[in-house]
Amino acid sequence: MFFCDPPGHTSPSDLYNYGSDSTPEDFYVFFHDQEPVDFELYHPLFDEVIARADDLYDKYFDWNPPLGEYYANIVSRNDIRRIGAIVVSETGENVERICQKYNWKSYYYFFHGWAALDWFRGYNNSYVVDPPSDRVIESSYISPNRIIGGKRNHRILLYYNLIKNNINSARISMPKFCPYEKKSITEISKKFTHLYPDIVDKIDRCNLPWNFPNENGHPMESCRLGLFDECNKTLAYVVTETIFSGKRNHLTEKTFKPICLQMPFVLLSTPNSLEYLRSYGFMTFSDFWSEDYDQEEDDTKRIEKVAKIVSDLDGLSKKELQQIYRSMIPILEHNHNHFYNGNFQNILWTELTNMLKKMKQDFDAC
Repeated sequence: MFFCDPPGHTSPSDLYNYGSDSTPEDFYVFFHDQEPVDFELYHPLFDEVIARADDLYDKYFDWNPPLGEYYANIVSRNDIRRIGAIVVSETGENVERICQKYNWKSYYYFFHGWAALDWFRGYNNSYVVDPPSDRVIESSYISPNRIIGGKRNHRILLYYNLIKNNINSARISMPKFCPYEKKSITEISKKFTHLYPDIVDKIDRCNLPWNFPNENGHPMESCRLGLFDECNKTLAYVVTETIFSGKRNHLTEKTFKPICLQMPFVLLSTPNSLEYLRSYGFMTFSDFWSEDYDQEEDDTKRIEKVAKIVSDLDGLSKKELQQIYRSMIPILEHNHNHFYNGNFQNILWTELTNMLKKMKQDFDAC
């Protein structure tokens, strides 16, 4: 079994493994269940898994000369190939590509569902999340953003479309420099001038960074909720997911933050992400705005459709925002209860145990 430690790290130097010293392992599995499946980013890590699996197999025969001699009389050691597998929290074309490239089997379970249940436990028994019936809505939507470089440029494109449509009561955070790439938002935006010729000028006029007033006290972190004061007074949460492009599903804990905060959400992610989320028992908000953006495969059009929805919300009065929120309470309560009262966990547990049973069957068949 191969895995990376600390979790979320993806350098070959972060790769560890467990195994048996008593038998040569014909089946090895790599747990890549937190990060997206991305060949361009992670092929050094994937190559290292292959190399170490082969190396450990070869060393076994070096440590056990009689068995090594026995195998050598039957078949060349180079002809003995292990069955490899990767465990992922993603479905779609990238998983298929990796499995074809490395001749791996794939196994899926929703890692980020389990992570969210762990990281966000207890907030339902706290006083930091106001009951929906007590909330006084003052703002249309909230959109926290931190990393904007790499493959998360969709956050910049959404931001551009939002400021182009004018911002009234919305609450948005946006850095001037990407903390990951160390590039300015202006520099990153230049590569999108073929789509939006005025994007650099529009963003330069915004006097970034935009931060929430209490962000220093409640920084955006994966493993906990935050921005309670802002969220308790805001109608909707615009989730800008980690993965945005491609025919794949990969949702993270970000999607569960508005569910735990009892807020409706608009999800900027890959196509069919809302459908994917509904398959786990959650409800979405097609009764209140169009969710046809979820089927839009053109990335630019999908961003523009999301921007149109939340910009229309931003044009409503506080009274109208309050009325919409009140009408949504049954859905908000369903999602909140589904997350915290065990139903979601039961679905995840069935999924996980079925995955392990299938893996055991494949191991036994080696």
